[in-house]
Amino acid sequence: MFKEFRDFALRGNVLDMAVGIIIGAAFTTIVKSLVSDIIMPPLGVLMGGVDFSNYFIALTMEAAPATLAAATEAGIPVLTYGNFINAALNFTIVAFALFLVIRQMNKLKDRIAKGEEPAPAAPPREQVLLEEIRDLLKARA
Repeated sequence: MFKEFRDFALRGNVLDMAVGIIIGAAFTTIVKSLVSDIIMPPLGVLMGGVDFSNYFIALTMEAAPATLAAATEAGIPVLTYGNFINAALNFTIVAFALFLVIRQMNKLKDRIAKGEEPAPAAPPREQVLLEEIRDLLKARA
């Protein structure tokens, strides 16, 4: 039984999957930071500073407080649909960003498969001049 478990656990695809999950978890923090720290602030400014996280519906007949924090503090059951809107927006932004990244990776993979190498950058001007001087010195000798 131990041998079977060892064979299963050390199978190549299981290890690859474990590495993928770990990298995915680490990548999640990068994506969350990209969305919350870089994409959402300008989007919030464009939308006039709208913050959906404070949108809610009180589920009682009492007069609902003006803010979600006040409703939660008062113990009023609420349906926080604003958090759902934020989550849906975050998902859409993350999905679109990943779509763009994967699209570019697929284009690069196709170019490499066709044998097209990315064009090398032009050498610096100093290198070109040094090569010309080298060639002139070779021609003199």
